[in-house]
Amino acid sequence: MNPRGGIEIAWAAQLACVFEVNAEKPGNVTRRANFRDARFEDFLASAVAVGPAFQDAARAAVGETILRAVRDTRRFVRTNTNLGVILLLGPLAKAAGQGGPEGLRAAVAHVLNGLTVEDARKTYEAIRLSAPSGLGQVERHGVHVRDVDVTLRQAMDLARGRDSVAREYVTDFEISLGLGYGTLRQSWAEGCTLSDSVVQTFLTVLAEVPDTLIARKKGQAAAEEVSRRAAEVLAAGGCLSKGGRDELARLDCDLRDESHVLNPGTTADLVAASLFAFLTEGGMLESVPDLVARW
Repeated sequence: MNPRGGIEIAWAAQLACVFEVNAEKPGNVTRRANFRDARFEDFLASAVAVGPAFQDAARAAVGETILRAVRDTRRFVRTNTNLGVILLLGPLAKAAGQGGPEGLRAAVAHVLNGLTVEDARKTYEAIRLSAPSGLGQVERHGVHVRDVDVTLRQAMDLARGRDSVAREYVTDFEISLGLGYGTLRQSWAEGCTLSDSVVQTFLTVLAEVPDTLIARKKGQAAAEEVSRRAAEVLAAGGCLSKGGRDELARLDCDLRDESHVLNPGTTADLVAASLFAFLTEGGMLESVPDLVARW
């Protein structure tokens, strides 16, 4: 993979966020469904906000990129719209800027191996600023601790069992760059529209990886039940068949209530990371008009 320039990385990060939120994924904020405290327009503004931070990602430390992106987002929106995406794109953006003959996953492995204690400190600051639900309150290296003495990768290793974003840091992005990116690329190659490709990828990831945001809010059993339902939607054809679309609509309805405790938000973050890979390593950044035309 050839190194990407700063503006290309920024475009890829922004487009990944825009494409992800525009797809009609069950239980998420979309063009047709807002949450009480987060609107579709908030996610669009957040996509714009992260551009400058990711434009400089190849030269900056990962923690600096993450903190800057969160600070810039908070200037535009009043709620946590994109922390998970920023945490995932921080290492990916730096890896895309560095490039490497073995591809994006090998490049990100190199980036992850070089993470420092200072990266952890700045990332913890970013997480506290975003104030997400239920993170970092159980062990002595949780994000509430300000005297950090572990690297960012070590900190993520401590949280890998309860957060899929953290797990990506210690598996060289196994979900995003393996299952997610592979499904997205295959769906597009088979002639699906981009929106259908995104939804199929979302369902595939959700079916195989119980959403950890749901697990934190509602419990592991609830997360596993949502994954079972996603697998049923896929078995019925997903968004590519009439029966699958009917099942998808039922799942979407069942995941929505005023408290949004069944929102598969972590799955959406993983899909955004897969879209970033699709645009950069997959070469689709050179074909954005085709992506939009086949939305």
